Parts: sequence; C-alpha cells; structure tokens
Amino acid sequence: EAVVARNLAALDASLDHLEELPWQELPDPPPGPAPEDRLATAPAFVREVIAPMLERRGDDLPVSALPCDGTWPLNTARWEKRNIADAVPVWESDLCVQCGKCVLVCPHAVIRAKVGAPEAFAAAPEGFRTAPARDPAFAGQTFTIQVAAEDCTGCALCVEVCPARDRTEPKRKAINMAPQRPLRDQSRGSWDFFLQLPEVPRADLNLHKIGQQQLQQPLFEFSGACAGCGETPYLKLASQLFGDRMLVANATGCSSIYGGNLPTTPWSTNAEGRGPAWSNSLFEDNAEFGYGMRVALDQQRQAALDLLERLAGQLQPEQLPPPLAAAIRDADQGDEAAIAEQRQRVAELKGRLQAAAAQTSGDDRRVTGINSQIRQLLELADALVKTSVWLVGGDGWAYDIGFGGLDHVLAAGRDVNALVLDTEVYSNTGGQASKATPLGAVAKFAAGGKPAGKKDLGLMAMSYGTIYVASVAMGARDEHTIRAFLEAESYPGPSLILAYSHCIAHGIAMAQGMAQQKLAVESGRWLLYRYDPRRAERGENPLQLDSPGPRTPLAEAMESENRFRMLRYSQPERARALARAAQQELDRRWAAYRALAAQPPAPAAERSAP
Repeated sequence: EAVVARNLAALDASLDHLEELPWQELPDPPPGPAPEDRLATAPAFVREVIAPMLERRGDDLPVSALPCDGTWPLNTARWEKRNIADAVPVWESDLCVQCGKCVLVCPHAVIRAKVGAPEAFAAAPEGFRTAPARDPAFAGQTFTIQVAAEDCTGCALCVEVCPARDRTEPKRKAINMAPQRPLRDQSRGSWDFFLQLPEVPRADLNLHKIGQQQLQQPLFEFSGACAGCGETPYLKLASQLFGDRMLVANATGCSSIYGGNLPTTPWSTNAEGRGPAWSNSLFEDNAEFGYGMRVALDQQRQAALDLLERLAGQLQPEQLPPPLAAAIRDADQGDEAAIAEQRQRVAELKGRLQAAAAQTSGDDRRVTGINSQIRQLLELADALVKTSVWLVGGDGWAYDIGFGGLDHVLAAGRDVNALVLDTEVYSNTGGQASKATPLGAVAKFAAGGKPAGKKDLGLMAMSYGTIYVASVAMGARDEHTIRAFLEAESYPGPSLILAYSHCIAHGIAMAQGMAQQKLAVESGRWLLYRYDPRRAERGENPLQLDSPGPRTPLAEAMESENRFRMLRYSQPERARALARAAQQELDRRWAAYRALAAQPPAPAAERSAP
C-alpha cells in the first residue's frame, strides 16, 4: 500500500509541475498534390478499402468490401505516406563512392540506387541528382540515389554508416540529414520519376558486391517498425535476393506486427507482379507451419514432373520437344541466371501445352485423359521454378517458445531457411528476458541481471552435421552477411541464420545501431561464422570462424548499453560479479569455437571404419 501511495503521489505532483511551452508556428509544407489526387492512380482496393481505414473510417466499410478468404494484396505500404520524419537524408552526388552501404542498412527501404543509360534520365525533374557510374561493370552509365522523404523515419543510420567525407569539411558526408518539409515537394517528384526507371536485370549483377547487390529492388518496404530497427534490414535483404520466389512463415512477434501491419503491408511486388507470399503463425508452431509449405511445394513439384514425363510420351515431339522437357527436369537453378532461364522454359512449356490442348480434340478416353493432364500441369507448372521457403521470427520464437518445433523441422532435412532476428530479448511484448538474453543483461524477469549464459542455438544446430548455420551481424561485416544469405539459400537442405539485431530495448541510440553491432563482434560477445556441411563433403572443416578474436574489452562494450550499465547503479557488487562471469563465459566460448574451427574432419575412409 505504501508503494501504491507513493506512485499516486508522484502522479499528482507531476500535475503541479506542468509548464506551458510557447507555441511555435511551423511553416506550411510546400504545395503538392492532395491525398485524393495521389490516390487516383492507386489500385481500386487501395482507394476503396485501405484509404477509408487510414482515414479512421474503417467501421463504415461493409463486410463485403473485405477479402472473403483473408488474403491481403501486397504493395500497399507505399500509399500510406506518413511524413513522420523531421529530417531526412540528402544525397551529395559529388562525394558519393557508390558503395551501397546506406541503401543496405536503411530499415525502411527509403534509400535506393539505380544505374541506367544516360538517356533514361533525360526527362528527370529539376533537382534530380545523378553521377557517372563508378563501377566498371556499368561504364558509361548514370548512377543515382534517391530518398522517399515521405516514407522516411529519420533514423539517420544511413549517415552513420556512410564512409565518404568532404576533406575540406569533414562533417559533411555523402549522405546528410536535412529538414524534411522544405524537401517534401521536390523529393516527391524525384521519387516518382525514380520508380519508373528500369531495374538492372538481376542476372547481370554480382551479388557478392554490395554496390551491385543493392541495385536489386527491395520487396519489403516502408514497414511500421521502429525508426532505426535492427531487424528489418535483414528482411529487406532477403526480399532483394529471393523475394520474387519467396514464401514466408512468420512467427508472432515484432516481425509479424510490422510485417502485417494492416491496413497496409510492407511486402511488395516487382514489375512482373512477383513478390513474397507471407503468412503469420504462432510462436509455438511457426516452424511446422513453414515446414508444411515446403512439403506442399515439394509435392506439387513432383506431381508436375510426373505429369511432364507422362505428357512427353503422349504428345507429339513438335508439341512438347523432348529437349525442353529434359531441360526443365534437370535444371540446376543455382543462381539468378539459371532461375531466369527456367522461368523462360516454363513459360514456353505453358504456351506449348495451351496450343496442344487446342489442337487435341475428340471424345475418346485417350484424348480426354491427355487434356486432363495438360490442365493439371498448367496449374502446377510454376512449381517447376525454384521456390524459397523462409521461417522468420525473433529469439523468443527460436530460442524459447518455438524451439522444439524449430529443432524438429531443422532435423527433418527439408529445404527450409530459418532466419532468427535475434534482439536477445522479447522486444514486442515489453522486453522480457529470453534464453537469448546475454549473461548480465537487465530485462523484465531478470531485473537483477540475467545470471545464466545465452543459449548457443547455432552450436546446437551444428551438432546435427546436416544443417547450414551462419551467425551474422550486418553492422560488423556487411558482405559477410550477404554471403551467408546466399550460401544458406543455395544449400539443398535446412539452413539457420542467426542475425544480430540491435533494438531500442538495449538502451542505445538507435542511430548508432550498426556501430553497436560492430562493437558486439569486436568484443567477442557475438561471433561471426558459417557452418557449411558441403565443405565436410570435400574433406574440409565445415566450420569457418569469420570474426577475429576479441579486440575490445567486453566491459567496455557492455558499458555502452543501458541494459548492462544500469545494474551497476542499483546493485554494483552484483554487476561486477556478473561482468566477471560474462568474461569467463566469453573466453570459454571462444576457446571452444577456435578448437572446432581448427580441427579438420576425419577422412571419409576413417569415418566409415568400424
């Protein structure tokens, strides 16, 4: 009762100390199209359903206006235009080295780059900035970076990671923050022009170079995540690399909230109408939910292959050429170029099947059977193109509530990719400790600092020997992150990516999020590694330790985050004891991983000896 009384007294006292702040009139925003004018070009669903919801008139909509099967169209967050940032990035074309880092780390996909022929920019609006492309692969072409000012959250992560500075004015970088309102109108016109510029063909890009990889169109954009979020850059990267063939099973948590924050959704589509198919399931069964997607796709693919083989023996060679059927059946699909070729072959197959159905007529049983098989194969033909299944969630899902299901699915051996957005705490529900919370961190249910060490999910997965496992931190080594994503998706079996994600729950300045990731790696608290079973097949050690030993004292890194620092004010002795324990755990873990990475596997003959 005494505690309650003091809380009430504090609230009452706050009312006695309120002060009126002087009102400052803000300048009117520059003139621009009214919202209704902008919506004139929007899809009908956006105009008739989403717009009323955004205007708080959703209760006026009839039930019949909503999708009867619960599906929701993609590509809708771009119509929201929240205008919440006081300041937004401005690109300085004369300083830019075109490294792509600002585009990579942008949590909301508001900074984008393109290259193209100079004539494509001839009709650019006034103020649209460009520069000659610096990459030799695009010699003679024009490069641009543009910012969607109305969608930006003003987090300034892009400014912090920009490596290019003006030598005469070191504070000036190739990306700098400036007030949003004066830029709004000009930015709107530049952004609209930028979107209609052609994309670089995906098969022409070197995906291991950030400057080229970040020319890929993101199919995850303008989410409702926190400004400076550490999770969304990983999802955006996955959508760039695999989004046109991606199925996402998303566990409940932060990523399901900003991933399905209706009435708009950040998952998007490309010019061909392809984009990720996304659905949300629960903490406890999301892995199994995604596993079901994989099983269904595998069944569809096998059924399509069976039909293809049967029809190849029943149709005339000019209707279904044997080389075409064989090429579809044996296609590798290991990279973008191979997948593009398979899409072309499948499109040719569909055209030939439709022509064959038109030519094949009659009432006898054989003709009816052939036409039935043609119809079935037309329905299933798209399953012949590689589909990438992703299980997505946070550490609360993967380490805790959904761990049993995730472990079962990874052990089952199917080709699924698990992406764990590891914030080391239950971020979405208030900052409760999870089994991923590091030793010594303060969180709900660990107010005195977590006394146990962090669960080593990666090591547990590696113990199977058949799972690709990677631990990444974009802010520490960005190209390593891209490489891990590409390797994981190409691995013909289960993969697990543990992605360090800075979070506002860590008690940090979010603009410094990527620097905090780097500090976690440099102190040795977060390891970078890749475990690839394919290396063991070649007689090599499957584990590659990709980060050097600790170079920054762990105590210094812990001191930079409130979740570690706050305990020394309330319980200084306990804080020192936990810091010592954390250092001992770090030393033990590093010794174990060094030993695992240095020990070569036994030769195949030796492994099989009795």
